[in-house]
Amino acid sequence: MKNWNKYITSDPNISHGKMCFNGTRIMVSTVLDNLADGMAYEEIIEDYPPLKTEHISAAIRYASELTQERILALP
Repeated sequence: MKNWNKYITSDPNISHGKMCFNGTRIMVSTVLDNLADGMAYEEIIEDYPPLKTEHISAAIRYASELTQERILALP
């Protein structure tokens, strides 16, 4: 999943501008928290029916890229 921005966006009028999945109010951070708590993709999709496997993969790629940017920014 290289193209996370196909699935994730930010709109100041939705969820206070936090990153959400396109066409939803489901925040990326919510899915990442669920993954960190050990939930399987299938469980997350069951709890948030608009999401597909691709959305979850996009969330992981997005988080990975954020981490890489911050590591590069360290002194």
